[in-house]
Amino acid sequence: MNVVIAQKITTTQYIERYKDFAIKEMIRSGVPAAITLAQGVLETESGNSVLVKKSNNHFGIKCKVEWIGEKVYHDDDESGECFRKYDSAYLSYIDHSDFLRNRAHYAFLFSLDPSDYSAWAHGLKKAGYATNPRYPQILIKTIEAYNLNEFTIETLKEIPDYSIYAINKEKNNSSIVNQSVEKIGNFIFPSHIKPKAYNGLNAIYVDSGISLLAIATKFGIDLADLLDYNDLYEDGIIEKSSWIYLQRKRIEALAKTYKVKKGETVYDISQNVGIQISYLMAFNGLNEADELRLGRILSLKSEVIVDDEEKKQTTIANSKPSIKYHEVKPNENLQAISKKYNVDVDDLKEWNNLNSMKLKIGQRLIISK
Repeated sequence: MNVVIAQKITTTQYIERYKDFAIKEMIRSGVPAAITLAQGVLETESGNSVLVKKSNNHFGIKCKVEWIGEKVYHDDDESGECFRKYDSAYLSYIDHSDFLRNRAHYAFLFSLDPSDYSAWAHGLKKAGYATNPRYPQILIKTIEAYNLNEFTIETLKEIPDYSIYAINKEKNNSSIVNQSVEKIGNFIFPSHIKPKAYNGLNAIYVDSGISLLAIATKFGIDLADLLDYNDLYEDGIIEKSSWIYLQRKRIEALAKTYKVKKGETVYDISQNVGIQISYLMAFNGLNEADELRLGRILSLKSEVIVDDEEKKQTTIANSKPSIKYHEVKPNENLQAISKKYNVDVDDLKEWNNLNSMKLKIGQRLIISK
């Protein structure tokens, strides 16, 4: 008889698999990546524990009174204790960061040097994170054995001023979770986020780590519409702070031009100025994956001609009188539109900077050149 035994993963494999989550969370929340990874290794037995396999709970966080998501029951300090269950490992990493930031007794940790993993390890024990008296020593040994502090140090290079993560202890208190957030489904949503006028549109500014589904639910918008308004194609967690629009973006921005800032993508700019990405690309002859030169001037209106430092470029709509447009209707596809106007599908894709056959209802396509 053949017996199939589930193969365990090694500590090195666990670290390789989840290090990017720890780095993202350090940038977002300030919890050192080395500490997060070491805790994950310890709490999950390097990803092999019964608890993590049935709950995606990488940090042994128990339900607590504020948790309204799914639950599992597991023997820990006592028999049959309630633990949080997550849909993915990444949601567990996010909740771990928020768990530390939103409780007053952990606030002092964020005034420590993030590269001082020893101070953080002893601080977690002092704050009551674990009952094991050797908890700090185990974390420190894991960090040193696998050089985890390198992830913290490398990430610090991306954070010019780490003091932005410091928590005001006087304002922080044990009930901050109930005061500053509300629960939407399995997600926690910051209660201070309110819609405001931005670029003449209804929008909110959100930090990374917030669920798009939570935003749609909070503001009573169909998820498909929210994705459409923001040129997104699937639900998920927002990866970096940005404006999210609660209505369809404009086909031309309020401003005439935009100067590219360091590290900005075509998508970033479309969100910053409130213009549909297809029009931003068409006005400037761009593709969504194009890397933009720092300082480049982009056109945000169809009639604007941009005098770029590298070259003089006339926007695609400079010949506006000869251009014809078609607004996509329900159930229309590129093949049907190409037949209607007797143009080639490949030409339609080229004129509109389309990388796929996917269209959105209401999208305006150039159908003649």
